[in-house]
Amino acid sequence: MSNINRKLFFIINPLAKNGLSYRVWKQIKGNLANLQYKAYFTEARGDATNIVKRIASTEKKELLFIAVGGDGTIHEVINGAISYPHAVVGYIPAGSGNDFARGYQIPLNPKKATEVILTLLNESAESFDAGYYAGKQSGYFINSIGAGFDAEISRKANGSKMKKWLNIFSLGSLIYVFYLIMELFRYQPTTLNLIIDGKKEVFYRTWFVTVSNQPFYGGGMKIAPKADPQDGEFNIVVVHNLSRIKLLFVFISVFWGTHINYKEVDLYKGKNISINYSSPLPAHADGENIGETPLFIKLSKHRWRVLTNNKT
Repeated sequence: MSNINRKLFFIINPLAKNGLSYRVWKQIKGNLANLQYKAYFTEARGDATNIVKRIASTEKKELLFIAVGGDGTIHEVINGAISYPHAVVGYIPAGSGNDFARGYQIPLNPKKATEVILTLLNESAESFDAGYYAGKQSGYFINSIGAGFDAEISRKANGSKMKKWLNIFSLGSLIYVFYLIMELFRYQPTTLNLIIDGKKEVFYRTWFVTVSNQPFYGGGMKIAPKADPQDGEFNIVVVHNLSRIKLLFVFISVFWGTHINYKEVDLYKGKNISINYSSPLPAHADGENIGETPLFIKLSKHRWRVLTNNKT
């Protein structure tokens, strides 16, 4: 292990899942005794992106940035690494949802994920698609981006103090169910103007639209069952024109991916997408709040690399 072709950097979010990430880091450090590496701890939102950019802009050798945390941590690390061809990403999941690990077939168990990385330190990394978004904020996403009802749930759940308590018992995902039921009776669906590769579609009484690069979001929900992060296309899901009670059944079925059988769920594929509602609505990228619509989204094929032993 001492002859590693890449320089190693661990980016740890010590607060992910109420400190689980820090405990995971302490456990895996013992397996790194024969490696040369540097470790950085984040303190605030955006730190991981800034740390990676600062390192990648000054180093010329191939670099490996290993995120230890949740989906927000890996989202930030990739946003920092994506503009640097010599940067590779690794991931040790230690968060609440871990949709990135599911979608890119990385072991959910931190110990097993670490073993995968250690066996692949000198191996070639897999290239995957990414999405670039522009609106009130701009950046890249690698799981999904969306606007409407689900973004409102995500925004309230991520800011909830209750989530911290549920994470103590590894039940953090239940906070999304709580806000799903709360917002089900408050949220007002509205008109969506969607442009996909130049073709305009209008949907009335729209609950939400999601643009997916891989199948999972929301802590294991299979929102886009057929999404493939290497096929050069996004999978787009629009949920519209249905009652509140039926929407609840749609969300329940998302865990198995069978929601796509409902007539009120429309599916599309595309590379360049514009999302605009009749009034600004909350938006999320990889579960992180990114402001409001309108949003403009563009696919960037095979833009970033990650160490995974599930070669396609």
